[in-house]
Amino acid sequence: MKIYHPSLLILSVLSISGFVLLAAMLNTNMIETIDTWIIENVQELKNPFNTTVMEFFSFVGNTVSVIVISLIMMGILYTIFGQRKELILFIIVLAGSTALNLLLKSLFQRERPTLYTMVAEEGFSFPSGHTMAALSLYGILTFLLWRHIPKKSGRIILISISVLFIFAIGFSRIYLGAHYPSDILGAFLFSSFWLFLNVWAFKTWQLRRK
Repeated sequence: MKIYHPSLLILSVLSISGFVLLAAMLNTNMIETIDTWIIENVQELKNPFNTTVMEFFSFVGNTVSVIVISLIMMGILYTIFGQRKELILFIIVLAGSTALNLLLKSLFQRERPTLYTMVAEEGFSFPSGHTMAALSLYGILTFLLWRHIPKKSGRIILISISVLFIFAIGFSRIYLGAHYPSDILGAFLFSSFWLFLNVWAFKTWQLRRK
């Protein structure tokens, strides 16, 4: 059987492999040392302005904000671009990411950081739900909107905004003390796996239909 777009499948496999490796090392002294070192260095960046910026990005990445942004983009994809099949992909990526995050949190049951916390959060810590949602949302939007932006400059702006929001939301969770850095890395890796896998499956389905 011919495999279409093998690069996407390879990226998906590499991402889940990285996640499995990180998960296996989660409770080791090495991960704890790295987490502590990063957190302590991030503390040095704290000031009123940075806190306001980080609170904004954290707010943009919360459940309510992601739902609102998703509903707006679903409306745009359906009414303006007429992307009905792509809309199904969008829903699968976002809904699947949320469900898988809850499953992973229940599986690992990692407690949240207790030092330098600036926000009160409930639930388990690994992997970060904000970060998984951000990568899934902005990653799939970049994929779906890419072909509707003909100019190179527009595509660069699209990627730049997506990357900015993904990494800023992840960093904000460390800055505010809601997550360990390894929670963020785990979210990046697993959400990348989920995103690449779904994009690969969608593009493969399109090619086979032709």
